[in-house]
Amino acid sequence: MKFENRKYVLISILILIGVIYILKLFYMQVIDERWKLRAQQIAEKKREIIPPRAVVYDRNGNKVISNKTYYNLMMVENNIKSLDTNAFAKLIGRSVQEVKERFISIVKGEGKYTNKHTGKTTSNYQKIRAYPFLKELTSEEISKIAPHLWKYPGFYEEVSSMRHYPYSNGANILGYLSEVNQKEIDADHFYKPGSRIGRSGIEKYYEKVFRGRKGIKYIVTSALNNTVGSFENGKYDTIAEQADPIYLGLDADLQAYGEMILKNKKGCIVAIEPSTGEILALVSSPSYDPNLLIGNRKIVENYPALIKNKDKPLFPRPLASEYMPGSILKLIQSLIGMQEGVISKNSSFKCTKIIGCHKHPTARNIAEAIQVSCNPYYIAAVKRIIQQGKERNHFKDSEIGLNIWAKYMNSFGLGVRLDTDLIGIRPGVIPNSKYYDKWYGHNRWKFSTIRSISIGQGETQLTPLQLANIAVIIANQGWYYTPHIVKSIGDEGPLKKFLKKKNTMVDEIHFEPVIEGMRRCVNEPGGTARLAKIDGITVCGKTGTIENYKGKIKQPNHSAFIAFAPQKEPKIAVSVFVENAGASGGVWAAPIASLVIERYLLKKIISLDKEEKILTAKFPTPKKQ
Repeated sequence: MKFENRKYVLISILILIGVIYILKLFYMQVIDERWKLRAQQIAEKKREIIPPRAVVYDRNGNKVISNKTYYNLMMVENNIKSLDTNAFAKLIGRSVQEVKERFISIVKGEGKYTNKHTGKTTSNYQKIRAYPFLKELTSEEISKIAPHLWKYPGFYEEVSSMRHYPYSNGANILGYLSEVNQKEIDADHFYKPGSRIGRSGIEKYYEKVFRGRKGIKYIVTSALNNTVGSFENGKYDTIAEQADPIYLGLDADLQAYGEMILKNKKGCIVAIEPSTGEILALVSSPSYDPNLLIGNRKIVENYPALIKNKDKPLFPRPLASEYMPGSILKLIQSLIGMQEGVISKNSSFKCTKIIGCHKHPTARNIAEAIQVSCNPYYIAAVKRIIQQGKERNHFKDSEIGLNIWAKYMNSFGLGVRLDTDLIGIRPGVIPNSKYYDKWYGHNRWKFSTIRSISIGQGETQLTPLQLANIAVIIANQGWYYTPHIVKSIGDEGPLKKFLKKKNTMVDEIHFEPVIEGMRRCVNEPGGTARLAKIDGITVCGKTGTIENYKGKIKQPNHSAFIAFAPQKEPKIAVSVFVENAGASGGVWAAPIASLVIERYLLKKIISLDKEEKILTAKFPTPKKQ
């Protein structure tokens, strides 16, 4: 019995020791803030080194994003001894009051931490930690300060870098950086206070690629917390590695030219290489110089004016503006009709008064219908697609036909969000039966209700990027790679998803008459895009003239055009959309597209009169509601 009693006593003692040990650990790690501070002091012996972000080049080797050296004036409050505030303020070009306010703002900026067990609130600010006192100092600014910092213990200079954009173009493609917030620091320990992160464009999409790999340097400090050397002679240090260069499909010179010819206009230009899906130019007008948003100082100075600008220069029109495509959609209507077998390449429909026509001879085939952009032709053709007689009831029959039509459209990347490497992209609108059921009710609409979709008006809406991709698909006779801006990450090529070929639901054989119609549209008498003709280059294109209303008030028409060139082995596909142009797609958008094609294929402009006309164009002023 005595042995049994001793056993229980020993077990009880061991359990008691375990409980005491666990309670002590809980107290040290959760309740007693001194141990948290001690852990932070140990961690501060490790210095993280963040490398410069990746350098970016265009398709021709021109540097479009680089890094420029800047400096931060750092401070560690624990090391500051007897600061002469007046002298220090004079040195850094600030008032005494500004210096005092900066100390306060640093502390407040770190926020507070509340212990969920004790309810005690403490500041996240730590006197042993380094904080930037002044940020983004130029070489000239730091050169006036650095020689005198020995007089002010606790302050030192730190080399930093910020983005620099050698071209003042492509702001909506490239994006900008700003400082991380506490939530982002907590979510990803790569970042620390003062780090920058991509906020838009490729700077945001490829953030983890651009930032590289940070290094670690372990240091040894004295009792006074001064650095006295590296730990174990740097045995455990790691080197910061800058990310490999990024190569874009973008042609920086073409981008600059596109922005120049759209100056003082609202609209877009998108150019894509059909064989690869690489975006050659992505013009959003009006735009802004990306150098305006480099660093906090410039962001504070310039961002408010950009965001308040009524012309919305920060808005990525080619990706996010959803416009009715107008007659451009007739190209796909032709393809769907032939694939479904409800029309042939030689189908002919008489012009009727059911909808406005362009006073041309009756189109005898699809190529002629595209050439003259015949509205009645496509009302008749699309009616055959939507009402195929699969059901006797016209309402049910239209529902079946519309859903078939919508699936074809989706296979062209329309009405769906293209999975590209650009931020802010919209899917456009391709209505199906569910869409119209919400408006009219189930079985309460038929083709005659929705016939405006036949000519790209009404509920259909596409982005300029999708319009350019239509030209790509037709140039390739039925397939495309998802449009993308990055050509290669280092030597690895683009993301794998951009190497996957996507096929539409239309067979290759049906594209020939559509391409012929696009050729005639530009190069034959009676074509609606004669101003897009280029001597020595066969351009294939299609115009779009889009009715434009603001509320119930009729506004100047939008002008749109898509094209690819040359006809054989196409090298470039283009879409142009000009808002409130007040004229047809053939008057403004078509010649703009031809200039872009000239610039890319010939590396110069031969149509100088055409260029002058575009540069000096004046469009009607939109009416107020």
